[in-house]
This record gives sequence, structure tokens and C-alpha cells, in this order.
Amino acid sequence: MANEWMNADQASEYLGMGATHIYSLAQQGRLPGNKVGKVWRFSRKDLDAWVRANKPIGEFFVSVPANIDDNFSLRDPQRDGHAQVADFFANGGQQAIVTIPVGCGKSGLICILPFGVAAGRVLVIAPNLTIKDELRKNLDITNRRYCFWSKCSVLTPEVMSAGPYLAVLEGEDANIHDCDRSHIVLTNIQQLASSADRWLPQFPDNYFDLILVDEGHHSAAASWKKVFQKFPDAKVVNLTATPFRSDRQELEGQLVYRFSFKQAMLKGYIKRVQAVYVAPDEIYFTYRGDEHRHTLTEVLELKEEDWFSRGVALARECNTHIVEASLEKLENLRRSGTHHQLIAVACSVDHAHQIRSLYTERGYEAAEIYSSMPEDKQKDVLQRLKSGALDCLVHVQMLGEGFDHPQLSIAAIFRPFRSLAPYVQFVGRILRVVVQNDPRHPDNYGYIVSHIGLNTDQLVSDFRDMEREDRDFFELMISGNEPEPPREVLDGRTRERLSADMVVQREVVTELFEDNFLQSDDEALLAELKAQAEAMGFDAEAIDDAVKKIKKSGPRLVKAGEPFPVLPQVQRREARRRLDEEVKRAARLLLNRLSLESGGHEIMRLFGTPGTNFVAAVQLINREVDRLLGIERGRRGTLKTEDFAQALKSLDEVLQTVTRRVGGRLHDVKER
Repeated sequence: MANEWMNADQASEYLGMGATHIYSLAQQGRLPGNKVGKVWRFSRKDLDAWVRANKPIGEFFVSVPANIDDNFSLRDPQRDGHAQVADFFANGGQQAIVTIPVGCGKSGLICILPFGVAAGRVLVIAPNLTIKDELRKNLDITNRRYCFWSKCSVLTPEVMSAGPYLAVLEGEDANIHDCDRSHIVLTNIQQLASSADRWLPQFPDNYFDLILVDEGHHSAAASWKKVFQKFPDAKVVNLTATPFRSDRQELEGQLVYRFSFKQAMLKGYIKRVQAVYVAPDEIYFTYRGDEHRHTLTEVLELKEEDWFSRGVALARECNTHIVEASLEKLENLRRSGTHHQLIAVACSVDHAHQIRSLYTERGYEAAEIYSSMPEDKQKDVLQRLKSGALDCLVHVQMLGEGFDHPQLSIAAIFRPFRSLAPYVQFVGRILRVVVQNDPRHPDNYGYIVSHIGLNTDQLVSDFRDMEREDRDFFELMISGNEPEPPREVLDGRTRERLSADMVVQREVVTELFEDNFLQSDDEALLAELKAQAEAMGFDAEAIDDAVKKIKKSGPRLVKAGEPFPVLPQVQRREARRRLDEEVKRAARLLLNRLSLESGGHEIMRLFGTPGTNFVAAVQLINREVDRLLGIERGRRGTLKTEDFAQALKSLDEVLQTVTRRVGGRLHDVKER
């Protein structure tokens, strides 16, 4: 055992450094050793590990012993993804694509990919600050709670005493010397490739040997290409849950590993998902002034017409039935005792207000969030969601990659989707499991709730087939650019007249159509289920019987639940709130029509109304609304729900009246 333990002099000779340096490193905790009294002892095994860990940066990741291949603290897609990427680069590959569903351990895969692959420094690029902050916690060896290598026993404490070190590019708090002394550099794309060009010129072209791009479907953008051109010899891995872009640009590189959504659901890495559609027996509406009545069979034929799906999206009657179906599924999930929550997607800010009111009227705490909302209010809404104060969150083009909240288990769709990419991104918000690695746990189920008239059922089918690799299907996934609503529609400065041609008066709903994401006739799925059952010790006869039962199940019609009660008082309050919101939106539209700045004072000078143009416009519109309602100012508290509904219907007329009045005064002033 003489060579197993060494004193300071022996360790000095073994490592080829002075005894004073040995003592200094040991005292600082940078060299593994045990101090008994005043005597230091050093293990040969620990010193060997320390030597490997203190290799030059160019040798670090190829020499450090990392526990990956047989590490069952890692998930299947992490071990298998690492193996496939390592093999790809060992055989001369240059740019790899890895697809792995949200919630399956993509951040962990990023943490282990450098080992055995990178022959130098590693650059990790995130698409936004949310993902960047999550990666920082995983890649920081000083963060003992979150560091992935420590948490999953990938590296020993002895190895981590010397790295990998992380440098984060952010603001003025980083410089090139931090990067020189680190094995990994983390940044978001905006920081790295900004127009100011602060960082890229500082790095030599060969500074990075490996570039890892999180949410790699963004990498076709000009800023990402700028980075790749700067480091032409670097190996590149694009990691993403959705390997396609809605602008029809392809990801560069070769797909080397894919872990499917089906596999992820079977393993319990993500929630098992079921699609639920409101399926009206009859729907009554007017289209361009003509009255129509259609049965479910006819609705299934009409749903592919844009005018029909857009009309359904904005119809209060149809929205109400989506709300009812989504709340029924929410209450079913909450029977476990977990506070599951619901996320909804709307067409516009005004539409989000309407949907929020429908949830609120039924006794649920709901809020909306959208990109033009002040940042402090956005943070407040998200805090309420994460604290459990909210039941429902209605969003308009918000909450993209990196938003992580497992209690979101219902995705309610109130808008048509024209392409798969944004649909998958939205559904991804409910995929994270509440209980890890337990596919049968009652909290690990999710529901996508919509209306059959919105024509999203084909997207569910395409979603199932995302692991297909044929060219035609890839084209399908990236085709059909999602129509971008005008900015004034998104931020509520104007009305989106999608319902002008079609107005739904009534629909009769007695059944819902349910469709499991894991299809019962999927032979590959059944084979995997059989393999799992065999591994658990079930006999062949029992397995065959179970498979037969599974094959009998499938898409089906089920009875719709009873309507949720609506408290008249809450309904009246929400109706008044909606009128206040619509008046403010009408005021913004008035200013747009007359080319007046919100903060100007032209209206004050013309009418003697105090405040900015926006404040004055709100007051003028409110006065006209009160006149139509036949009440004095400040008396809206005495109105009933039907009065507010009538006022909302009259707002177009009110806006025209006030616009003519203000416009006429402005014209008179110019003529003088």
C-alpha cells in the first residue's frame, strides 16, 4: 500500500512541482488531500484524477473520465444522443442535428456532449435569456444544487475541482480573459452576434472546437450564420424539439439522432396527451347576411375553409364550449390533489380579453398576457401563474421556448393554426411532467382542447408523424407560413374584423370527440409496449390479450359534461370590464385614424377635456356611450349585464360618431 498514499514530498516528486506549491494548492482546496494533524496525505488515485482534470483546455474534454455510457442517472436520449453525436464526429462529421422533445433532458444532453467530442473550448448558444439562465445553473460547477454533472454523477468532485469552468457573456460583467481561462463559454445569440459586434471580433477563428446551439431551429437566421462563418472549423450540434422552421429555411447539417414524442410519452419523460374537440350536433350562423344551419358531418367538410375556421375562432358561442370542455378536463385532473392549470391561445389581444372573461365568469382566476403588455405586468402575471394564484392563462404570441411550468396540463386552442411549427410550440407548454419517469401517474396526462371547426385535428396527426424522415413530410412540416396579424391587431390598437362575414348565433353540443396521441393502431408503438411488458415479466398470452384491448380503443365520441354555472354578479362585472377595455381600444383606434399622438394635447385644446389625447379620447367615447345608454356620468354601476352587452355592440357606431366630431374640429382649425 506504500504507493497508494503519499506525503507532501512524495506527491511533489510524483507531480513534478515544488512542495511549497503542493501545500498552497492543498490549503486552497484545489488539490485533493487529507490533513491529519499537521501532516498532509495524498491518494495516488485522486492525484491521477486531478492530473487528468488539469490538462490544457485543448485536452480537457477528451481526457477527463466522464460517467456517461453506463450512467443510469441519465435518460435514454441523453446517453444515446451523446453516443450518436460522438460517433458522427469521430467519422468526420461537421454539423449535426439532434431532436429531442421538450422536457426530455435537452439541457442535460448539452452538458455531457463535450466529453469525448470537444478537442478544445466549447461555445453554448441559447436563443433567449430564459434558456440561457437555465443552462447557466446546469453548467456551473459551483452551483451544488443544480450542477448537472454533480446531480447525475457524471463527474467526481475531484475532477470538478479543476473544471469544467464556465464563462458567461453578459453586459459589461465579462471580458475575454474570463473566456481564456474557461472550458465553456455560454451566451445568448443577441449578446454574441449583436450589431455592435462587441464579442465576435475578439475571438480568433479557431477559438472554439465545438458549438452547441440550443433550440437549433433558429440557426438558419442571419445572426446564427454569422457565428458559424466566424468559426468555420468548429464542430456544430443543433439541438431542438422542433426540427423545422416556418420560413421554409432548412437547418444545416445531418440529423444524427431523434427521440420521438411517442417514446418520450411511453418512458414518462413527457405527459401523455389526448386531443379533445367540441363536436357540435348543429351550428347556426349567418355568413355575409345569409342564414345557415349545419350538422356535424357538414361542419367536418366546412372546417378546411378559412372563413369558417376563423369565424368559429371568434364566435362567443364556440369559445364558450371550448371553455366548458377545457374546464371539465381541468377538474378531472385536479382530483389527484395537484393544482393543474390551463393555458389558452387567442387570435388577438381583444380576443384574449373575451376568453379571459369566459373563464372568470365561471369562477376561475384567469389573466391574459401579450407582447405589448408592460414588462412589470407580464412578470406579475407569470408570478401569479407559478405561485398557483391563476387557474387559466390566455396568451397572444408569448411564452416561447424555455418557459417551464409542469402544472400547465391543459392547452385550450381558440385560434386556427396554419402550420405545424407554432402548433407544436404551443402544445409543448403542457408536455413537462409533474412526476418524473412515471408514465401512468394521474398527474402526467395532458389535454389539447379545441373546436372541430378550427381544423386542428390534422395537425395532431402531423404531430404524431414528426419522426418521419422522408423529404415530402419535411416539406409539409415547414410549409404554410403562419399568417402574422398586423401589429395594431396584436397590441389592441385596432379591431380585427375576422367575424364580419360569419356570425355564430347558436350551436348545440352534446358530445366531444376524443383522440389519443398514442394511436392504438401504431404497430411500432404496440411492439414497444410488448417489449416493456416482457421486460416486466408478463407472459405472452397476457401481453397478447392486452394488445387486443388496446387495438379496440381509438378515437371516439363521448358525452359532453354539464355546463359550468355562471354567477350573474361576476358576469355583470366582467361585462363592465370588457366595455372599459373596448373603450380604451376604440380610443387608440380613433387616434390612429386621425394621426394623433397618444401623448399629444390637440383634443384637450379643441374640447377642453383635460389630459393627453388618449385620456381625452377615452372620455369623449365614454360620454357618447353613456348618452346611448341613457345614463349620467358615473352611473354604470347601476346597469345590468344586457346593458353592457348592448353598449359593446354599439361601439363601432360610437367610434364613428366621435371620430367625425373630432375630425371635423381638427379640419376647422386647419382651415382658419
